[in-house]
Amino acid sequence: MAAPQSPKILIIGAGMSGILVAMRLLKAGFTDFRIYEKDADLGGTWRINTYPGIACDVPSHYYTYQNEPNDAWSARLPQGAEIRQYLQSVADKYDIRKYICFNKEVVRCKHDGETWTIKMADGETLVHDYVIACCGLLYHPTYPDIDGLDSFSGEAFHSARWNHDVDLTDKKVGLIGNGSTAAQIISSLAKDNIDVTMFLRTPQWVFPLPDRRYTTIERTLTRWFPALARFGHAFYRVAFENLFAKAVIQSGWQRNLMGWACRQNLKTVKDPALRERLTPDFEPLCKRLVMSTTYYDAVQQDNVTIADGNIEKIDANKVFTKDGNTHELDVLVMATGYDAHAYFRPMNMTNAQGVSLDDTWKDGPYALRTVAVPGFPNFFFTLGPQSPIGNFSAISIVETQIDYIVDCIKMATCENFKTIDPKTSATNAFNDMVYSAMPDTIWVSGCTNWYIGEKGIPSAWPFTGARFRKELKKPDFSEYLTSG
Repeated sequence: MAAPQSPKILIIGAGMSGILVAMRLLKAGFTDFRIYEKDADLGGTWRINTYPGIACDVPSHYYTYQNEPNDAWSARLPQGAEIRQYLQSVADKYDIRKYICFNKEVVRCKHDGETWTIKMADGETLVHDYVIACCGLLYHPTYPDIDGLDSFSGEAFHSARWNHDVDLTDKKVGLIGNGSTAAQIISSLAKDNIDVTMFLRTPQWVFPLPDRRYTTIERTLTRWFPALARFGHAFYRVAFENLFAKAVIQSGWQRNLMGWACRQNLKTVKDPALRERLTPDFEPLCKRLVMSTTYYDAVQQDNVTIADGNIEKIDANKVFTKDGNTHELDVLVMATGYDAHAYFRPMNMTNAQGVSLDDTWKDGPYALRTVAVPGFPNFFFTLGPQSPIGNFSAISIVETQIDYIVDCIKMATCENFKTIDPKTSATNAFNDMVYSAMPDTIWVSGCTNWYIGEKGIPSAWPFTGARFRKELKKPDFSEYLTSG
């Protein structure tokens, strides 16, 4: 047998996942790879999102790569800027930047049966053996469909594209949306005494996940003894997987406890009318919980107004709501989330038979073990369909997926396989297993949430974290078509 040749690997995206893929490839001995990043710097979501109050609602020591503890966290819940700094420090430690090409957007990938031809937005064309898409789950903002939105005479922007040139002092600010992002924004603006009108359509359950600043002594001890940070990672992973994760996938004390905490938190709203206005008509956890101990305090401040979220139209600086009220605003912020089912699209993917990924996914996205799709050989992605989003640390998820992906490439290289392509039968069996467990989850209990796709099936993981790691522990090439 001829000695295996090192494949050429293209990674799309230099965020949390792309950086980790590079680290794992280097550890496995692969050096012939490049990361193509559409923006001017690394960091992904945590570089792009800079709105006031941005933070992660996963504890900081759990929101790290498992073997790269961080002694610089300032609080239990990490701020967005700190996460970006952490990712940059890890990339610098492993000298990842030399593998990154910035301001290079991949627009098309076509497989010819052996290799991928990749075209950039600037016209450059490349040929690689493997493509790994690390484009992030929450990248493409969604905008509300409101009559006259484009005619708003003041400043208007999405929370994911915050305009820091706009000074909000003495301005009347409108905020559309009330998910996690909106809760963080309104908590920050209320604290700064900004006049805010929050357009609330569907109230959310808010879990009082407590935050606190780490003391100088705690941070010093963590710096001296990195094992403390590793212990924190392990502790919070166990806590999340045995409380939050189990609460959404099965009934029991975890679900009861989480629901009780949400209802107790709501009782901190003193005005009965406002409390009723903020009470959801669905069970806690059906939608992704908002994690905050400051949101209810913020909406009770005199400078915050809760308005009808059913906006009829916008005309100049006026927002007309269906309850008959008119709101005059200077700034309009849309905290209306992302297209969680876009994945790495609108990038065009086409296989050797001329079939596009859009056609393949016309009835909804699906994947083998959340990372690969039949008909598209040597193509992998992170945070794909049925990933454990929403109730786990995203970093913990992608670590499991990337280890699996890199193992696939290592095994294929050792066996001198030119291509590996997921079998349709194996993919169907995997997804049937996942779909059959969905009726036991809280996600299908009667609310509309961003997990649910066009077919009414949540794109989420209905099992434990341990089960997810087991399912992706080691590639089984009987699930793949291979060619040498």
